[in-house]
Amino acid sequence: MTVLIRAGEAETLSASGVTLLADVSDTGGHLTSHRSIFRPGTEGAPPHLHREAAELFFVLGGTLRVLTGEKLVELNQGDYLLVPPGTPHAFEAAGNETAEVLFVLTNAKPRFGYYRLLESAYRGETDWPEVAKTSDLYDNHYVESPTWQNR
Repeated sequence: MTVLIRAGEAETLSASGVTLLADVSDTGGHLTSHRSIFRPGTEGAPPHLHREAAELFFVLGGTLRVLTGEKLVELNQGDYLLVPPGTPHAFEAAGNETAEVLFVLTNAKPRFGYYRLLESAYRGETDWPEVAKTSDLYDNHYVESPTWQNR
C-alpha cells in the first residue's frame, strides 16, 4: 500500500500547530504520523507514555527539549529519537526559535481523534479532564515526572 499525502491536502489544526499526515486507517495499521510546530516556550505534551506504541521524533527545525524516562535531552535540526513503549516522555520548544518536528508512532492506535480532541481543549471547547478520560482509547497515559516539573 502506497500512501501519498500532499502538503496542501493535510489537515492542519491551528490552535495546536499539528498537521495530520497519515493515521493507521490510511497505512493499513502500520503507523500514524503528524508534524507539529511549537512556538518558543510552548510545551508540546506533558509527561505521558504509550503502552503499545513506539514514538519517533525527527526534528525538522529548531530545538526540542525532550524528557525520555528521567533524562532531559535537547534535539536539534536533523536529530532522531525513538522512544520505546512504556517510556515516560514529554517535549517542548527550547531556545528562542520555533521547533518543527515530524512524529511517527508504530504499533499505534488511531490518533487523529486524539489530536482533534486536543485542538478542542486548546480552544476551550473541551475540558482537560475529558481528554484524560481517553487514555486507553488513544494509548496516551499521563504520568508524573519530577524531572520534567523541575526542568
